[in-house]
Amino acid sequence: MDRKPLKIGDLTARIPVIQGGMGVGISLSHLAGSVAANGGVGILSAAQIGFREPDFEEHPKEANLRAIQSQLAKARALAGGGIVGFNIMVATKDYADYVKAAVKAGADLIISGAGLPEKLPEYVKGSNTKIAPIVSTEKAAKVMLRIWKRKYNVVPDLLVIEGPKAGGHLGFHREQLEIFTDETYAQEVKKILTVVREIEADSHKNIPVVLAGGIYDRADMDRALALGVDGVQMGTRFVTTYECDADLSYKQAYIDCKKEQIGIVKSPVGMPGRAIFNTFIKHGSHKIDKKCLHCLEHCNPKEIPYCITRALIAAAKGNLDEALLFCGANAWKAEKLEHVADIMEELK
Repeated sequence: MDRKPLKIGDLTARIPVIQGGMGVGISLSHLAGSVAANGGVGILSAAQIGFREPDFEEHPKEANLRAIQSQLAKARALAGGGIVGFNIMVATKDYADYVKAAVKAGADLIISGAGLPEKLPEYVKGSNTKIAPIVSTEKAAKVMLRIWKRKYNVVPDLLVIEGPKAGGHLGFHREQLEIFTDETYAQEVKKILTVVREIEADSHKNIPVVLAGGIYDRADMDRALALGVDGVQMGTRFVTTYECDADLSYKQAYIDCKKEQIGIVKSPVGMPGRAIFNTFIKHGSHKIDKKCLHCLEHCNPKEIPYCITRALIAAAKGNLDEALLFCGANAWKAEKLEHVADIMEELK
């Protein structure tokens, strides 16, 4: 049975699947454009998006802002009129400039987490770009929606709920990750939905909600939709596609890993994250003897064990012994490389 399409304002995705934004360099133009072309929502990660630009080491911000435009243009060329947007972390240094660059480039949608995107409506004002905050708890949803309503008289065009099984940086304290089970988090999702539906009734505007975190196959998607959400966001499943922008070695690490090799790590910037426990994670750190690349607002190079940008660039390039291999809880389920078109056909 075909799914109901995902409607985000005047945008419609034939299949209610958003491909999660994965940085650094994992979801760029090829992956995002391919997902959009096959009926979903393709998302580029703005995190150090310009790392392959020749002047990145010297001028990282300028390289990133330039790449926002060029990568979106490449994705559009593949998308065939499909929806393409960006994930931009609130924790990004010069966050406002990155959002404005994405708007100027013509992004359909900006999804924003790793902090509360309190000023996002201000940065997209006057544009057609849709905005979607990421929340993980009922409390965060209430705070976020009230701030936007009070400051800007705006409600989200879309809300993303990111659960505890997601990959990369997580919107939970470590203690919360130990408390939430599938059953207890399902109740949290329903509480968030209640908050959203109350705002909908008050504002007379539809706010679609998508659920992310640990959604890998059609059965996972069915369980998510049964909770009352309008769609899902999936990142990990799309890593092991031919179209994913990462090096083949990164994809193979997912295919080779076992369930017990995936766990919670402490990011250099203090947040918990989920990754594959490889040599780099087990043996710790490397000397930070190169220029700071100004990726995150609250990072002190003198205090961190390693540079997260360089560890994630190593992952994208396939240098696994020097890499932080972020992944979702179900990365171990990957058995082979797939085409995006086949995944979307399974999920529709």
